[in-house]
Amino acid sequence: MVRARPLTLRVFRLPSDPRRGILVAGALVLPCALGRGGIRRAKREGDGATPAGPLRPMAVRYRPDRTARPRARLPVGAIRPTDGWCDDPRHPRYNRPVPLPFPAGHERLHRADAVYDVVVILDWNMRPAIRGRGSAIFLHLARPGFTPTEGCIAVSPAAMRRLLPLLGRSTRIVVAG
Repeated sequence: MVRARPLTLRVFRLPSDPRRGILVAGALVLPCALGRGGIRRAKREGDGATPAGPLRPMAVRYRPDRTARPRARLPVGAIRPTDGWCDDPRHPRYNRPVPLPFPAGHERLHRADAVYDVVVILDWNMRPAIRGRGSAIFLHLARPGFTPTEGCIAVSPAAMRRLLPLLGRSTRIVVAG
């Protein structure tokens, strides 16, 4: 039996704009938005940079009030109005999902805009979470015009639909830095 090699996606910044890039998945070449701080190897909380290096997709979250359950090989769960993500490096739940309301700094996952209607949680700074190294690095939906993110990788809804069936636990997303 021949075993298929795990898929590696590669993310490169555009030479003309370090906040925009391309995501290459086999024969797919897709535009993406990157962090307002470009790509950095020395990622820090609040720098707005997309971390350079390998990332692994862990799970998919989606807004059931806005979109159908996505088809994915990763675990899929609904985003509820009480879902948040701790981004306070001083808190023991740093870079972890948290219930809202939450007493420390956090990001709301149930947002008014559409960028988190479908989210792939990436394993950046999770095992273990190193305080101040950055939190909530996701693959999510891009804003119109692919405006910069706060450090995530963002693609169009059509691109996300094409990528989700390709992503598994052994997939690597390598951000060139």
